[in-house]
Amino acid sequence: MPTPPTAPAVRRSRGGALAVAAGILLSRLAGLLRERAIAHYLGISAAADAFRAALRVPNLLQNLLGEGVLSASFIPVYARLLAQERFAEASLVARAVGSLLALAASALAVLGVWAAGPLVNVLSPGFDAPTLALTTALVQILFPGVALLVLSAWCLGVLNSHRRFFLSYASPVLWNTALIAAVIAAGARFWGEDATIATWLAWGAVVGSAAQFLVQLPAVLRLLGSVRPVLAVDAPGVRDTLRAFGPVLLGRGSVQLSGYIDQILASYLGQGVVAALANAQTLYLLPVSLFGMAVSAAELPELSAAAAQGEARSTQLHARLASALRRVVFLVVPSAVAFVTIGGFIVQLLFESGRFGSAATQLVWLLLAGSAIGLTAGTQGRLLASAFYALGQPQAPLRASLVRVSLTALAGWAVALPLRAAFGYDARWAAFGLTCSSALAAWLEYALLRKQLDPHVGGVPVPLRLGLGALACALGAGVVAQLAGQACRSLPWPRWLDAVCAIVVFGVLYLGGMSLSRVPEALRFVAPVARRLKLR
Repeated sequence: MPTPPTAPAVRRSRGGALAVAAGILLSRLAGLLRERAIAHYLGISAAADAFRAALRVPNLLQNLLGEGVLSASFIPVYARLLAQERFAEASLVARAVGSLLALAASALAVLGVWAAGPLVNVLSPGFDAPTLALTTALVQILFPGVALLVLSAWCLGVLNSHRRFFLSYASPVLWNTALIAAVIAAGARFWGEDATIATWLAWGAVVGSAAQFLVQLPAVLRLLGSVRPVLAVDAPGVRDTLRAFGPVLLGRGSVQLSGYIDQILASYLGQGVVAALANAQTLYLLPVSLFGMAVSAAELPELSAAAAQGEARSTQLHARLASALRRVVFLVVPSAVAFVTIGGFIVQLLFESGRFGSAATQLVWLLLAGSAIGLTAGTQGRLLASAFYALGQPQAPLRASLVRVSLTALAGWAVALPLRAAFGYDARWAAFGLTCSSALAAWLEYALLRKQLDPHVGGVPVPLRLGLGALACALGAGVVAQLAGQACRSLPWPRWLDAVCAIVVFGVLYLGGMSLSRVPEALRFVAPVARRLKLR
């Protein structure tokens, strides 16, 4: 067997978070184009509900076996072996984990195709018969593609451990491109035939899944020296990965379960709510991915290395968390405020066209505002959970996530069904209650994680002063931006320019206010621009 390379096996980069963010930015921009195309051709129709629901069903497989769980259980073990220069053992562990994932994903994909009907009935019980039938057909198409995405997540774990971040996080561009091509081609040929367009979308997802996996495979082959399957389940590193996999699976899986509970409840709230919830989730995940996930993904290998430093472990973990939390708070707080104050303009700019009208914009904005309440807690909580995974203690995130899911399920059920029946409020406000319950549960999960992590790092370095300052500055910017956007509506230009105006005003005022306050993160951001202006 060819041996994996030794000298370039791990390359440390100070720009790890930047590389992750750049890759995620490209994939999210492609994702926004995908969502706009789907919204244009399907709006928030019954077929849109079916496609959104169908995409979530096999995504359970991706979420349970894929990126989040695999990264949290596999990367700490693999990264430690690389740091100790045990390259042959690291390669064996990576190939064994990949082989086990391939077997599990394939078996579950076959099972998912066979059991598509019962799964859809459980996860979307409020759909009418035609929508249920379409959803079932789409699930049967999608399941094999999601198995390929699980293997793509394995590639991501290997590449991230070697600090090769960009390719793995940019590869979803191919998945999004395949869906965009499919919906445009189908929409041009079958305008108004929503079920046919949704079916083309499902096949586009399968093609995109294969492309996303295959584009990463050559880089993984170069790093491992071989991708020959091996079932070395008795190897110490494999045992460590599998031992962590269970608690991480339950922890991350329980968080994913919260999303499925929301979908089940939303299916009872009328046509379009499931699709609108998916649109709001797409926007909500932008800052989570660009800022929270980018920082967490780049920090996980470094935290894992710091966790192996013996007596210096606490100090190093504290220092890394302090820097990472400041970056997350500086970027995510204004994102949350923007979703609440100018979310209508953001939704209008990104989605409003074709079958997606102003009523859909207002519904998505309402759901987005509810989700935004928990945005800061969710992104910080992801980073704290990464610290626990680096320490080899996945039980704490598991306990916190179970509390979060329980609260989300109970509060969401109460708001969507019995309380609505008792007080008779509109389905839109019931859907808003679903997102609010998830947001409040995210804050509870964050508080539990922080309390449990304190003893391990000498106190979690929460940037409270920075957070309050960012909140005040963002609120001021949001009010002015909303007024500016409303004022622009009287101008004789395209309506999308109103949204651009509001977003630009918000960004300039927030960044300017934080720079005037001499916040280091803001100064680092504007320094390159200032230098270029001086050179001119």
